[in-house]
Amino acid sequence: MSDVQETIRQQIASHPVVLYMKGTPQFPMCGFSATVVHILDLCGVKDYFAVNVLEDEAIRQGIKEYSNWPTIPQLYINGEFIGGCDITRELYQSGELQKLLQEAGVVAT
Repeated sequence: MSDVQETIRQQIASHPVVLYMKGTPQFPMCGFSATVVHILDLCGVKDYFAVNVLEDEAIRQGIKEYSNWPTIPQLYINGEFIGGCDITRELYQSGELQKLLQEAGVVAT
């Protein structure tokens, strides 16, 4: 496993919610990343680990290989790859995302 893959694995393993995104939660740099940040806000998630892939090309490519998913953003909950913007939106609309976040202990039930 490469150093980048190991870094990603450790980030995902050590935080209940991890968002690989373009920009930061305060200043998203693409509409898809902004949408996922907004959904997490709506769910009441205050504290999650965000990785700005624009700051590190190795992470930007590495996360795509790690998940075998070609696009950013990528959301992980309890070590599990949830998906990108569209999947996160669908899970939110169905109520499934809120359940996953409750199970992860990051929002009140």
